[in-house]
Amino acid sequence: MLFIGTKEAAVGVLIPIGSGKGGVGKTVFTANLGAVLASYGKTVVLVDLDLGGANLHTCLGVRNKHPGVGSIVWKKEKRLENLVVPTGIDRLFLVPGDNLLPGTANLDFFTKRRIMKELLELTADYVLLDLGAGASYNVIDFWLMAPDSVVVTAPEIPAVLNAYSFLKTAAFRLLFRSFGKGSAERERIVEFVVNRTEGQGDTFLAFAEGLAREDAERGGTKGAKALEELGRLRPRVVVNMGNGQDDATIAQRLREISARNLGIGMEYISYIMRDPYVSASVSDRAPLAVTAPEASFVRGVRAAADRIARAPSAPAPGLELDDEDLFSMIEKAFDEDGSPTL
Repeated sequence: MLFIGTKEAAVGVLIPIGSGKGGVGKTVFTANLGAVLASYGKTVVLVDLDLGGANLHTCLGVRNKHPGVGSIVWKKEKRLENLVVPTGIDRLFLVPGDNLLPGTANLDFFTKRRIMKELLELTADYVLLDLGAGASYNVIDFWLMAPDSVVVTAPEIPAVLNAYSFLKTAAFRLLFRSFGKGSAERERIVEFVVNRTEGQGDTFLAFAEGLAREDAERGGTKGAKALEELGRLRPRVVVNMGNGQDDATIAQRLREISARNLGIGMEYISYIMRDPYVSASVSDRAPLAVTAPEASFVRGVRAAADRIARAPSAPAPGLELDDEDLFSMIEKAFDEDGSPTL
């Protein structure tokens, strides 16, 4: 086992990093963000949760020979911390994904819940999650582990629209998971999403306000909690591969359509110019933050790191996973009778 700190210094800041589509540089950004934060004297663990398409190790120059998250999926390993490996960069560590084992992308409830629990127990100043591209519920559930998670996009119309779709799914999933399985509120939420026309009618936030009022009139409290969590959702956006001011105007549309349709705000934490040295660094399997710390790409990553380092950590939303009450009881029973932990 590799200990990277003391148990008293548990995970400081969890930063899930997602993207609406592939090809926007999310993984390269994650690797370099980790390297920059490590250069600030912080202990950083990168976790490759791009299940089924893990390649974070290639950006770091770590050989694909170590067991990774797939060992948790296939129950070959119980603890995520046992999978932490050094990257060769001071204070920067990696939990690999797992292309060595098939079917890693297919998470069941127990496995997802176990990984979430283990992520919160990693000992580090920062734990960065490199999530898979797109908005599958597994990706979104990991992304919602922090209310100020990062979305990486590019200043192109398809990328911006996919980023909006990602945020829309996250808002729906957050609201949906705030209520129990089989509840009338969940049915109302699905009906709202299915029947709503983009750009017309209530925003997600306005709908949640109405839901909270109705719940409060019945003496319920979950509606108010759901509204609070939705109000705390404030994604941090990184615009990568920019070419100039015209591109910035395209990127601004993400804020406009999100405010108009979802009613949620966001914070742009970096606009990173396109840098020809990035592709070379991927081929060389070394983060540009290490080999060329003054490159324009690294300056953009450093801007994001500085914003992140100054921001206070936000508590994770308390959200329901389907049948969590049942599965919690089953887990407890397994633990108490001495059987192997699920």
